[in-house]
Amino acid sequence: MSIPPPPASPRSFAGRFLREPLYWLLIAVPVAAALEWSHAGPVAVFAASCAAVVPLAGLMGRATESLAATMGAGVGGLLNATMGNAAELIIALFLLRAGPDQYDMVKATLTGSIIGNLLLVLGAAVVAGGLFYKKQTFNRTAASMGATLLALAAVGLLMPTLYYYLFRAGRVLTEAERRNIDFLSEEIAVVLLVLYGLSLLFSLRTHEHLFAGGKAKDEEEEPEWSRRTSLVVLAAATAGVALMSEFLSGSVKSAGEAMGLNKVFLGVIVLAVVGNAAEHSTAVLVAVKNKMDLAVNIAVGSSLQVALFVAPVLVFASMVLNPARPLDLHFSPLETVAVGLSVGVLALVSQDGECHWFEGVMLLGVYLLFALAFFHLPPAAQ
Repeated sequence: MSIPPPPASPRSFAGRFLREPLYWLLIAVPVAAALEWSHAGPVAVFAASCAAVVPLAGLMGRATESLAATMGAGVGGLLNATMGNAAELIIALFLLRAGPDQYDMVKATLTGSIIGNLLLVLGAAVVAGGLFYKKQTFNRTAASMGATLLALAAVGLLMPTLYYYLFRAGRVLTEAERRNIDFLSEEIAVVLLVLYGLSLLFSLRTHEHLFAGGKAKDEEEEPEWSRRTSLVVLAAATAGVALMSEFLSGSVKSAGEAMGLNKVFLGVIVLAVVGNAAEHSTAVLVAVKNKMDLAVNIAVGSSLQVALFVAPVLVFASMVLNPARPLDLHFSPLETVAVGLSVGVLALVSQDGECHWFEGVMLLGVYLLFALAFFHLPPAAQ
């Protein structure tokens, strides 16, 4: 039996952060606060807030993983599944609170997180792993089930969009048509949440052996932090993300106009990348260590959580925050096509349970094509 390492002293705890360049960005937290409270330009506030969210989201992820490791497999898995996209959820909630004018941005962050995880995160991980290994393998069953669930979620997200573009009476929705889309979105949100709950039951309880990835019990790592330290870090990082999200929601519109960026591009590319930056680095690092199972799980699992959990939660939250005009699940045609094609690409990549660096290049290429399309999206299509 291996002897667990002694708990880190405060000096080594601080030293570890000084050795990790990602957390040097924590200096952006007081910088963003100073810029906001001094009424600086929106571009400066937006940029500093985005930079600050990256390390804070990373801290939330690490604290959640350490906390989950101390609570047993079942509770820990549920905690990871619930908190995995907490930073994106907090940012979206603050955008929701800003009112219906920001709904397009909220929905863009959802689609951006899905396609970003499937194409950018997974693509970067496959390329990084492929630089060190000619061929890497992963759990084909888990990846295929994830692709199937994402296809079902894409169908659910497609229905309100089809209704909007195929069954409206004119260019502007009537009140009755708008309410129908709202009701349809709320009903779909319930179905997606039920699917998410059943997927957790399947992967964490009834068929957890299919998702083990061949990891032996004696290979399980000790938690990085104690439960108390994890709770303190999680609370502090969550508060920091909430504060930065408030700054983001107040500056994003003016910053986008000043930089000449449309709101869909800001949501799909900029905010989605900021919210997922910590996951990007984690997936790449584990792929370099030849843990492609974990890298695929990070990318696919995060996309599933956004589609099946975060999106429905935002629909229900909008019913409380803005009862007169709740959030619907009608997306722009380009967002809908991008999600559908991303799921299709994932299915093609995961069908053999193997990957090499050029598959990663192709995933990144598809993501770049989508980014260019969103960048040039005309105002009428937003």
